Amino acid sequence: MKITVLGPAHPFRGGLASIMEIMARTFQQRGNQVDIRTFTVQYPSLLFPGKSQTLTTPAPADLRIRRCVNTVNPFNWLREGWSLCREAPDFILLKYWTPFMAPCFGTIARLARRNGHTKVLCQIDNVEPHEHHFVDRPFNRYFLSAVDGFVYMSEQVHGELKEYTSAPALFSPHPLFENFGSRTDRGEACVRLGLDPQLSYVLFFGLIRDYKGLDLLLEAWRRLRDAGQTASRRLLVAGEFYAPRERYIRQIAESGLEGEVLLHDHFIPDELVKYYFSAADFVVQPYKSATQSGVTQIAYQFCTPMVVTAVGGLPEIVPDGRVGYVCPPTAEGVAAAIGRMYEGDALARFRENCLEERRRFSWEEMCNRITELYRIVSSPK
Repeated sequence: MKITVLGPAHPFRGGLASIMEIMARTFQQRGNQVDIRTFTVQYPSLLFPGKSQTLTTPAPADLRIRRCVNTVNPFNWLREGWSLCREAPDFILLKYWTPFMAPCFGTIARLARRNGHTKVLCQIDNVEPHEHHFVDRPFNRYFLSAVDGFVYMSEQVHGELKEYTSAPALFSPHPLFENFGSRTDRGEACVRLGLDPQLSYVLFFGLIRDYKGLDLLLEAWRRLRDAGQTASRRLLVAGEFYAPRERYIRQIAESGLEGEVLLHDHFIPDELVKYYFSAADFVVQPYKSATQSGVTQIAYQFCTPMVVTAVGGLPEIVPDGRVGYVCPPTAEGVAAAIGRMYEGDALARFRENCLEERRRFSWEEMCNRITELYRIVSSPK
């Protein structure tokens, strides 16, 4: 088949780009002709809260990546849409995670389908965004109505999707991030990160946004500290602030946690990810809302146990009491779950169970579902 992947890819950084590249590579290894179209402009700098959107590392040599899509230039959308219409791939695979992309993606999709051959498929992360704006629903409606079929990764997303479209939709869980490598020796990981190997570490990982509940985790840690449960333990926060940094720094200071919380508040490059998950006893996702999370799949990749809150699709992916604990999205709930992680042989048992549970999350299965979806939408009506 001839496949065009449209979305983030090198030189853009982060998990979304990694996902699109791994999917393209998996389809390519199956003998398909695959090219990736990524952005010249992904977000205007005024709308991007991070320090940099791109990497300086070389592009993957085994993938064909073209930078040609400008998300804020309607003339570019027309050009790219007609270009895809002429090239006539069997299907275009889009990644959708924010309504900001809807005008661009929706226009390109509508034009590309005009050849009567090309189908538009979407691997959808979110329908309703975590941070809402008045344009979300009309933007969603414009894009989602231009798609022939969807692959979703949580039942919450599926439920939201059905409010907009009756197009075919298949479930496939978020695969593992195999590009981050394998678990390494804990001592080596601590040395690489400048951590004291005599201490134990609880990890919060990923971009820091308000909905991810770092404030709940800090309050939970204060409660544990006051109960005498954090001796020789540290909370390791690794990720770039996409929310006001000062608010969290103030909470740390007011709670007297300066010596208890280690801030690695910068973008974590791919080659360092394994060290964080190998150094930590477990990772905490104290989210206030969620659909699914790439952090969960990174934890599975490294067999790192988890504490997650009972929101969105997280309990679907993290069986309570098997690879960690699911708790209420409150400081009390998070504190109780962290305390339970250190009881008995829980950590060793959860690590072992991660090996079995992670077999569910393969890129082959994701690509199988996308191929199945293509057959469904291509069959005569």
